[in-house]
Amino acid sequence: MSSTADSGVNAGPIYFELLGPISIVHGDNRKQLSSHRQRVILAALLLSANRVVPVDTLIDAVWGERPPATARSQVYICMTAIRGTLREFAPGELVVTEPTGYFMRLEPDQLDMRRFERMCSAATRMADRGQLAEAVVIQRRALDLWRGPALSGVSSPLIETQATRLDEDRLVAQDICAEWELRLGRHREMISELAERVAAHPLRERSRAQLMLALHRSGRQAEALETYRRGRQELIDQLGLEPGEELRRMEALILSDDAELQVAEPVRATLAPVRQLPTDTADFVGRDELIDEVSGLLNTTLDARPGTAVPVVVASGLGGVGKSALVVHVAHMVAGRCFADGQLYANLSGPSTRPRRPGEVLSRFLQSFGVRGGSLPDDDVERAELYRSLLADRHVLVVLEDASSEAQVRPLLPGSPSCAVLITSRHRLTGLAGAHHIDVSAFGEDQAADLLAKIIGPARVSAERDQVGELTRLVDGLPLALRIIGSRLSSRPHWTLKHMTRLLADESGRLDELAHRDLGVRTTISLTYNGLLPQEQLLLRSLCDFDADSIPGWVAAAALDVDQTDAMRLLDNLTDANLVRVVADDPGAPIRYRVHDLVRIFAAEQAAADPADLRSAAQARICGGWLWLAEQAHERLYGGQFTVMHGSAARWESDPLLAELTDPLQWLDAERANLLAAVRNSAAAGLDELSWDLAMTLVTLFEARSYVGEWEETHLEALAAARRAGNRRAEAAMLCSLGSLYLTRGQTGKAQAVLIPALRAFIELDDAGGRALAARNIATMHHRKGEFRQAQQRYRQALADFRLLGDHIGEAHVLVNLAGIDLDLERVDTAVTQLEEALRLSGLAGHRRTEAQAMYRMGEALVARGELRAAGETLRGALAMVRDDGDRMGQMHVLRGLGRMHLALGQLANAEYCAREAMALAREVGDRQTADQIRSELATVLARLGGSGGATQSVQSESAAGA
Repeated sequence: MSSTADSGVNAGPIYFELLGPISIVHGDNRKQLSSHRQRVILAALLLSANRVVPVDTLIDAVWGERPPATARSQVYICMTAIRGTLREFAPGELVVTEPTGYFMRLEPDQLDMRRFERMCSAATRMADRGQLAEAVVIQRRALDLWRGPALSGVSSPLIETQATRLDEDRLVAQDICAEWELRLGRHREMISELAERVAAHPLRERSRAQLMLALHRSGRQAEALETYRRGRQELIDQLGLEPGEELRRMEALILSDDAELQVAEPVRATLAPVRQLPTDTADFVGRDELIDEVSGLLNTTLDARPGTAVPVVVASGLGGVGKSALVVHVAHMVAGRCFADGQLYANLSGPSTRPRRPGEVLSRFLQSFGVRGGSLPDDDVERAELYRSLLADRHVLVVLEDASSEAQVRPLLPGSPSCAVLITSRHRLTGLAGAHHIDVSAFGEDQAADLLAKIIGPARVSAERDQVGELTRLVDGLPLALRIIGSRLSSRPHWTLKHMTRLLADESGRLDELAHRDLGVRTTISLTYNGLLPQEQLLLRSLCDFDADSIPGWVAAAALDVDQTDAMRLLDNLTDANLVRVVADDPGAPIRYRVHDLVRIFAAEQAAADPADLRSAAQARICGGWLWLAEQAHERLYGGQFTVMHGSAARWESDPLLAELTDPLQWLDAERANLLAAVRNSAAAGLDELSWDLAMTLVTLFEARSYVGEWEETHLEALAAARRAGNRRAEAAMLCSLGSLYLTRGQTGKAQAVLIPALRAFIELDDAGGRALAARNIATMHHRKGEFRQAQQRYRQALADFRLLGDHIGEAHVLVNLAGIDLDLERVDTAVTQLEEALRLSGLAGHRRTEAQAMYRMGEALVARGELRAAGETLRGALAMVRDDGDRMGQMHVLRGLGRMHLALGQLANAEYCAREAMALAREVGDRQTADQIRSELATVLARLGGSGGATQSVQSESAAGA
């Protein structure tokens, strides 16, 4: 019936706080970095948000004039840790690597410092227009953002200078707010606050003058003059100066009891209650459980405590199911009791071609509270801030009808828990953090009878009660359809319910009788299909041709080669017609659709009569759409089209779909079934270029998640399609990628059998990208065999091609592997130099997997140098990254490195644990060679733990299990 929205990383934006201890905030979670270096670096990035901070500046901020030799590497490590922490709160990359440094990509509202500045500016503009009461509300909200001295807990001369400036901005804002409050006649209320401020800042003359004025206006003239005398003495004792003009003038005015000191005109902030709710439905019936559920949530606003969330209820369901009637009915029930300060209402026109913009709605809401003309902020963000400020501590209900998205709704949400929001939408809006969701379903027979009785009278319904069930069945219980039936019967008193049933029983005219075919009136499959437009029929047939369980909406646009708006309209029509249904999916995920099984069979029979080229073109666009999205996901992970080859197949591109790729690897995993289906379908349809290109692009997912079975399955299917078409480049690409798979499994013989012919083909084709990939894989094969010279030769060949192509990730990956050889040959300094370059390149491209690999190797190098503490920090950072990404192969290698480090430190129990975990992962991903190597290392650990006999027995047991 209902659920609470997920509070994970997609549940809302991430915020940063500088106005106090530096913190990362997401929903109710606040995190402060434990490492001081990380706090300094994060502070430097935030203070220069959206501007590049050079690495040298970060080094100066952390170490000052005496940085260690490893400062640059340590900055890399700190940045990796910061990125890992940020990913705990929000997907995507907030920190961007540039050639000279880093910058933090932020929206203004994500940083409390910027919010403070904007709110103070908005308050000043309102005060200039004479709206002092409203200005005070906003200024107080701005000052509430402060939690202590700016950037407390960050010790760095570079940072402290800016912190001092921010603290001064706060004092100025407090003085300005006090001035406005005194002009409003709030002198008695201000005495305590001003006295505390003067005690904390005794040399601040403006605050002292304000305290003198407040005391004088409150009839405490002697105390006001004593405040002046104490201030004068402080200035003389500490600075050797007499008070300034403002303090001296205030003393003189108080001594003469000047009329200038009186309040010119007391002003009170007034917000007249607004009553914008639409008329309640007079014949509302049913929904008792939902009414109790929603009203119970709204009742909590009566005794809402500070810090609790604003109650937000989202009512979702098909058009015509009665969402708006329910919400408006409940709103009228609770309005007088819970929301005496007003009720706001807006129809957001979500399903229309022009949904209402949040700024437009905010403008109307603010005007309802008297904010008009020049007082209305131009900026939508400032409108939202003023809106939340005016509703603070007031009991206001906001009703938003027909919302289209979370983005449309978020700016319209109040900030005070004494307010509440009721939303209706055709979608569940699962991205609204903490919202309570209710599904509004169709009527059953009893509710249908009650509704008809309200419209046509209980006598007519009672006389033909047996007909109500059939009428309900014929219209699938849709309240709007039942209301249409009732209206027609009401206007025709001589009609019986049985007559209406006979009219609807004629399936060929049922939609005409209801007059709203697209509102979801259910008929038999054949009648509904025949009633569709030709384009809708074609869409249904094309969807059934693509062998998948559930699909996102863009597939419809690709099938017909139309824009997204038209496709969604067609899909909505199919959904309303009950031929396609919306599938409930994870919160925040795009809407997905599934064709009913019987409809799929019916549509497939109809599709058999379509021309073959028509069907093939539709499948090429659908599979081309999957290829394009997979390609974009790869690009977002790697920072470009690195370490991958592509073919000449046409892509089906749609920029709005990129919004789905905020977490590219998660998107690939979530859509895995559809992506595999696209490889199969395109191979079977003879679309060899599409099939091999998509199969190779999906290696991004297969490697990260160790889907080795699906890796081989897709490649063998694409390889067969390439050979049938005589496509040599495609064949070589699949052989090369299969070679990488076999190396992952430790099957060097099988790898060699496919990699050598792949390299030969790429050389003959003069394909630099293919040469680089094949040479790299062959080098890895030699490295695994211990053939270091041959490995280095092939790696250098690959490195030259990757540099020729500008493939930073390919280059970084080769450098990591060359460093591995150097470590094997005990050339540690050379390895470190190459790893630092690999870290720079992977950070520049923003590719976490290669960065983690470089950090793992760097950890090994630090172990070799004997810098075990630094090695541990580096390896643990790498482990956090690969675990966060679900990279099991990466976890295997990093755990192995940690085991070696623990062994060097003599921490044998930890070494044994890491080795066993690494060996289990090696078996899981099918890497027998690495498993054998770890098994040997485990034997060494066990021998040192308990003697060679026990070690031998244990390792033999491990060997048997590994076999």
